[in-house]
Amino acid sequence: MVKLTRIYTRTGDKGSTGLGDGSRVAKHGLRVTAYGCVDETNAVLGLVRLHAPDELDGDLARIQNDLFDLGADLCTPEVDDPPYPPLRVSEAQVKWLEAGIDRMNENLPTLRSFVLPGGSAVAAYLHLARTVARRAERDIAALAAEESINPPTLQYMNRLSDYLFVAARWSNSQGEGDVLWVPGDNREG
Repeated sequence: MVKLTRIYTRTGDKGSTGLGDGSRVAKHGLRVTAYGCVDETNAVLGLVRLHAPDELDGDLARIQNDLFDLGADLCTPEVDDPPYPPLRVSEAQVKWLEAGIDRMNENLPTLRSFVLPGGSAVAAYLHLARTVARRAERDIAALAAEESINPPTLQYMNRLSDYLFVAARWSNSQGEGDVLWVPGDNREG
């Protein structure tokens, strides 16, 4: 269990930070960058929740908790014989996102164009969260190319960005308020 008695420790003043296994790494390393961007995604979801209707807010609260699980997963490198069982994201968490995507997408109109971020306030914030989640996904993929990670972490971030896209459409009056891209619309002045 987490117990924080002091917020500052001064241990990172020279550019390193501690991982979940007790090792120290550079703050600019791939692992720290990846879970830092997951944390940023979580912070943007906090903004989304200020505008979200109740039926979406409960899902977003669950996702925020899952993102803390995901950050803890990434913060603890995979080793053969850990001193304690690390917290790992599960396939069930990925499947829950897929079910949410399917539920919201069920009654949305088929897209005939790409969607521009916007529409309602909640949809605009969901699109912002989606782009930060995509960056986190890229950071996790970069980490996975260099080190072993728990595969559901990357799957979860991939599904989360899809979930946030569909949630933005759902929030725009079931897709009726989507702002659609019109290719080349402004080329002729």
